[in-house]
Amino acid sequence: MSETGDDSRPEGGTGHIAEDGVFIVGTDTGVGKTVVTAGLTGWLRETGSEAVAVKPCQTGYPPDDDAAFVESVCGTADAAVCLQRLSPPLAPEVAAREADSDVTLSYESIRDGVTDVVAGSETAVVEGIGGLRVPLADDREVIDLVADVGLPALVVARSGLGTLNHTALTVQALRRRGVPVVGVVLNEYEGATTAERTNPGVIERMAGCTVWPMSPLEIDSSASVIDGLRAHLPQSVLRPAIDQ
Repeated sequence: MSETGDDSRPEGGTGHIAEDGVFIVGTDTGVGKTVVTAGLTGWLRETGSEAVAVKPCQTGYPPDDDAAFVESVCGTADAAVCLQRLSPPLAPEVAAREADSDVTLSYESIRDGVTDVVAGSETAVVEGIGGLRVPLADDREVIDLVADVGLPALVVARSGLGTLNHTALTVQALRRRGVPVVGVVLNEYEGATTAERTNPGVIERMAGCTVWPMSPLEIDSSASVIDGLRAHLPQSVLRPAIDQ
């Protein structure tokens, strides 16, 4: 029989974001973090909260601009802030080294910038960069930032074959660092395969937290993005942020 530490056992997810916000983390790049960030920020703002999305570092800019997408969905530039933009479509630490201009990327400045926005916002929705082990700066990774900021994490993952391993390891890594997990969003869920249909239940058992399958959304429509989050996640996820 294999031996596992206490942190490998399932623990209940919080089921809701914190009063001051949530950190949107992904199992990988391109899994839908930005769509969830935009939809959640817009949903919060529609409830009356002056929620702000925070992108600590944007790589591949342009054309990639996650903060601009959030602003478009929410209909206002006040809805998002990006602390650093880099052109190479690489991990931030690597992108800073490969950038044509002389770019200095400091983990301390990124961490302090995010915590300042969180402290100054009614509710902050912080979006990660790629997965948790992506190099950020000064030999620190995205997971270090998640742990240091101190918000609970909402995990965004793919719905199909291969997501079990990535999702379970992501949840486990967060809990090892003392980060509460709200739950898991399985993005672009269609239930077209046996893997997709069985993944939600298996992940709930493996990770010990609620899983919300989310159908593909029409991302060119602001209403579709916000309504999509509202349709697939219960309003209780927003509490206590909307009860301030």
